[in-house]
Amino acid sequence: MRLIAIINQKGGSGKTTTTVNLAAALAEQGRRVLVLDLDPQASASSWLGVKEGGRGLSDVLTNRLPLAELVQSTSADGVDIIPSSSWLIGAEKALAGEVGAEAILRQRLGALKGAWRYILIDCPPTLGFLTVNALAAARELLVPVESHVMALGGLAHILETLELVKERLNSEITLAGIVACRVDLRTRHAQEVVEQLRGRFGPLVYNTLIWENVRLAECPSFGQPITRYDSACNGAEDYRRLATEVIRQEPVSKP
Repeated sequence: MRLIAIINQKGGSGKTTTTVNLAAALAEQGRRVLVLDLDPQASASSWLGVKEGGRGLSDVLTNRLPLAELVQSTSADGVDIIPSSSWLIGAEKALAGEVGAEAILRQRLGALKGAWRYILIDCPPTLGFLTVNALAAARELLVPVESHVMALGGLAHILETLELVKERLNSEITLAGIVACRVDLRTRHAQEVVEQLRGRFGPLVYNTLIWENVRLAECPSFGQPITRYDSACNGAEDYRRLATEVIRQEPVSKP
């Protein structure tokens, strides 16, 4: 099972868009996926047709409630979700000073049993307690980056944080890749940002570009991933291509 945290502290980067639509595209290709919505805004939960989970995730972190009790099916075939909770904000404050609090999610995920091939964690848009818990638990990190020059500075900060996490909390975590999102190649600026990404990070940048797409902007209002809302549109094809690249990174099974 691949456990991937999807993170960017900058709003509008395509973080939740990538979580939801990559999950659906992976499921289309036969990989069962669990989305863990760790963002108190609960955008991924709403997008996948699931209501906010009440105290659920907060009680997982503070009162030892098993994660398995929170799993729900979604509007996307092959995708389940552990929905978010606005109570997470209070849990963050309650646990901020507790010794070993950054490892709580890792412990809870270690006890979670299921047939999922992927767990995708939609992290909050900050590098706070909840995101640190996700990084301490995950085995891989995927970073969506908006094709804007201001996003490059934020990416550098994320990669610095990754190195600190590897050194202090989770030596196993690796960078799965960086995906350029909201790309409008009609503008010279977007082209330059993509070129800079490839020049600085080389093979760490996925070949797939997620183009700016009206249908991608519409589908959250209908509670469906793009692969279901408009299966033939460019946005759906972009995420299918990204899913194919992610699948190619799967470890080769030994005979």
